[in-house]
Amino acid sequence: MATPEFIRRVRAAAGHQLLYLPGVSAVVFDDEGRVLLGRRADTGDWSIIGGIPEPGEQPAAAARREVEEETAVRCVAERVVAVQALEEPVTYPNGDVCQFMDISFRCRATGGEARVNDEESLEVGWFGLDALPPMSEAVVSRIKQAAGDGPTWFEGIGRS
Repeated sequence: MATPEFIRRVRAAAGHQLLYLPGVSAVVFDDEGRVLLGRRADTGDWSIIGGIPEPGEQPAAAARREVEEETAVRCVAERVVAVQALEEPVTYPNGDVCQFMDISFRCRATGGEARVNDEESLEVGWFGLDALPPMSEAVVSRIKQAAGDGPTWFEGIGRS
């Protein structure tokens, strides 16, 4: 399902106005070090897999669920890569406007064959880090962060 039912209910009352929502994204690697990407049906852009947690759903569980729903790949979340308020609101083709507080996870594939598994993706595939398709710098940055061993990234509020 592209838009969770609880968001549809909120939209019925709020219309297209900006909603600030939780989001999760998964940077999934296979045993060969390739990253799983999907080409989004709503924008045509290549990206990591992500979505909105259901009420009460833990973020890592939501990331695993989104990956399997969208790509048929099963995975396990290994660590948090980044926590960030995405800078730009997203305006969807229907006029809905959202801005996301995203938690990105590094995940390891554990099974399944990558394929388009729902209406949210046009294409799905595994890509070497040296052969990524054109993507936004923000997505490439999360992939690079997940590929390394660094600590969780977050925007600081200044020095103390």
